[in-house]
Amino acid sequence: MTARLDLFGTPTTAKAAGHFGTASKTILQGSTLPAATQKLVLLRASQINGDGYATDVWSKNAAHAGEDATRVNLVAAWRESTVFTDAERAALEVAEQGTRIADAAGGVTDEAWADAAEHYNENQLADLVMLIALINATNRMGVILGRRGGDYQPGRLG
Repeated sequence: MTARLDLFGTPTTAKAAGHFGTASKTILQGSTLPAATQKLVLLRASQINGDGYATDVWSKNAAHAGEDATRVNLVAAWRESTVFTDAERAALEVAEQGTRIADAAGGVTDEAWADAAEHYNENQLADLVMLIALINATNRMGVILGRRGGDYQPGRLG
């Protein structure tokens, strides 16, 4: 199955989609939030949202960047694994709660935020919030359009 629509096929949506790409690239390349943490967060949110294309992208990009296969494979079960640092666990918790806003009426809990604040400075937390918001919006576009995973070549995005 091919995507239902090409967002780059019309001038208005191409421009808007380009802004999403630029915003994501700004965070991915300019943040002091560790690159491994960024990729883990992007992968986990994409898994939760059922975005096959983005899950393909971020799992392959993580591996391409040198991430251990065990860690990539265990992102979906990060709570039940021993391969993530406390800082990564805190970021993954914020990502999960921020992604599951509709499922958890309270959004990100004060406890999850405080845990993340113990590991990341204000700039890194701001970047984490933006990254989570951007991937959730991107995932929704991918799912609505029916983009499928499997054909992505590592390194093209982030």
